[in-house]
Amino acid sequence: MLPRIDSIKQMRLKIGITQKQLATMVGVSTSMINQIESGRSQPSYDTAKKVFDSLANLEGKSSSHKAGDFCSKDVVKLKPTNTLHDAIKKMHESSISQIPIFNGTELVGVISEDGIVKHLADVGESELKNAKLADTMEPVPPIVDYDTPANILVPLIRYSKCILVSKKSKIVGIITASDTLKMME
Repeated sequence: MLPRIDSIKQMRLKIGITQKQLATMVGVSTSMINQIESGRSQPSYDTAKKVFDSLANLEGKSSSHKAGDFCSKDVVKLKPTNTLHDAIKKMHESSISQIPIFNGTELVGVISEDGIVKHLADVGESELKNAKLADTMEPVPPIVDYDTPANILVPLIRYSKCILVSKKSKIVGIITASDTLKMME
């Protein structure tokens, strides 16, 4: 899924390039970029993808923000032996929607509100309190380095519930979809 077409002009202006420069990068006419930005023309999926890929590439070169600037540093952690009930309680207490699962120092998965709801639909409420996270957790989320350019995060968060941030091979933060919204401010 691509960003909204009507965001192209805003992204282009934020980066500071002209319609002609963008058109050259994408391999279309300046007139086509103008028509897309003004809403007079709908680009093909391939053209739209080229536009957004080009803008993301340029934004990465111009962005001084890093993953470490946007991550929440207080990472709540649970163990595979904890129950779903423990996870729900921790989520409510901390106002969070996903929790990484660690077996000692090793990251083994993540539990999310969405995953809990799916499990509840599959097995019913009676199993909720006793179900172990080891049996219900989702795969390990993506891990990025603290210095990863921020523009890389938005496409990544679209395919994952969260992104963990590491520094010197140690998890130091977590990024959620709401954290990526901070980049727009």
